[in-house]
Amino acid sequence: MSTQTQYIVQKLWNYCNILRDDGMSYGDYVEQLTYLLFLKMADEQEQLQPEEKPRIPKELNWQTLITRDGDELETQYRHILTELGKQEGMLGVIFRKAINKIQNPAHLRRLIVDLIGDINWLTMEADVKGDAYEGLLEKNAEDTKSGAGQYFTPRALISAIVEVMQPEPMQKICDPACGTGGFLLAAHDYISAHNTNMDRKARRFLKNEAFQGWEIVDSTARLCIMNMFLHGIGDENAKEPPIHVIDSLLTKPGSNRFDMVLTNPPFGRKSSLSLSSGNGKKNGSNGNGSSEREAASVNRDDFWATTSNKQLNFVQHIYNLLTKNGRAAVVVPDNVLFEGGAGETIRRNLLENCDVHTMLRLPTGIFYAQGVKANILFFDKREGSSKAETERLWVYDLRTNMNFTLRSNPLKKEHLADFIACYNPANRRQRQERERFHSFIYEELLKRDKLSLDLFWLRDESLEGTDNLPPPAEIAASIVEDLQAALEQFMAIADDLGGKTNGSSGPLVLAPQEPD
Repeated sequence: MSTQTQYIVQKLWNYCNILRDDGMSYGDYVEQLTYLLFLKMADEQEQLQPEEKPRIPKELNWQTLITRDGDELETQYRHILTELGKQEGMLGVIFRKAINKIQNPAHLRRLIVDLIGDINWLTMEADVKGDAYEGLLEKNAEDTKSGAGQYFTPRALISAIVEVMQPEPMQKICDPACGTGGFLLAAHDYISAHNTNMDRKARRFLKNEAFQGWEIVDSTARLCIMNMFLHGIGDENAKEPPIHVIDSLLTKPGSNRFDMVLTNPPFGRKSSLSLSSGNGKKNGSNGNGSSEREAASVNRDDFWATTSNKQLNFVQHIYNLLTKNGRAAVVVPDNVLFEGGAGETIRRNLLENCDVHTMLRLPTGIFYAQGVKANILFFDKREGSSKAETERLWVYDLRTNMNFTLRSNPLKKEHLADFIACYNPANRRQRQERERFHSFIYEELLKRDKLSLDLFWLRDESLEGTDNLPPPAEIAASIVEDLQAALEQFMAIADDLGGKTNGSSGPLVLAPQEPD
């Protein structure tokens, strides 16, 4: 992060501490900055190109804010948020359900005039203002109480994934669980940096057509689309924004397929929906074939198996999002690697229909959700062969005997340098085994119980004595995660048996069955 970027981030972030005295959270502050930044940049654009039709109606623009003060300012700001939330395209996504959370008009006035109004954002380089906004998002993610960290993948990890995936001009790239847009931005930056001689057609495609994302949470979607806008991605005048505010699992891709999928689906095992494959029974039905969850069910006849595990559903969804020979890199928790039943069916089909060539076992302590054990699966979609497409799975173990924390020892790009070298994106056929890099042929995988891909071979020093045990907080977080996972499995079973549960964390209550 450049000195100028650091200065802007610090300047904007320092003011947040004042607003926190009014009861505002970090997330609320970044949202208000998003609204005001967009209005200010639209005003700058209008000043530079007065002959163009303004994106913001005159009665709702930035100038109507800087000419007001006190209660009149606060009233106008609320009016702007409400009216712009009714617009189509990018405006509608950014201002959807927007409300003013700055209760003190004097604080709002200072934010508008002294902080945002004092900077010419449009003339600033895209990487500077984009990095500044990314810096604010990262600070927001560090606020563990807000839960915003679940939408934030470590940028060093994203950078390494994109570096080995090597996206190219004229490729369509998507993230079906895009959060604040980290993968999409990194792919854009990689293509721009490695293809400086792109022609006009390729540059226009990169800006307006290359990227799409899905995000189910309104507030996160607005941060994502603003993040992309500040980095120069997307057509702000398009009726259909590049970020879709909907659960991507709800609908089949149809003809909307992609050359590359980069994603970190949300952690947590149970889907909010009941999903079914074409030949499977819908989850959550009782003896009469109906339930509250079934009313929200969706029939996915393009899925290999029915499950309430949303990560397994995302794996199936990603496969269907890819074009033939399309490539994917997806972050998955450990349970995707070893869960039986539907999990085994999905892994078998994935190995048969894709070249599942690489897996990176991630260390704990790198995500804001504590205790998460995750991996990255890399696979290429293949079709039409009578034999399994996976010949050999290469696994890089960055977890065993590795200790990272978010603050004192965060994951950095240099920690992933050996993985990038072992991956050998220039020629995957010329890989060589190393201490942390080992390969398993397809026949070996078939012999494993439940076709488990939970593969490891290094000796774990933490298991050889109490002196090497992880910190108590890490052990406690791991125990909590295991208990929550077990409870969610029992709740899914109860649903399948026609039972009812009274919440995700309360005691399990089974409702009596109606006689047939």
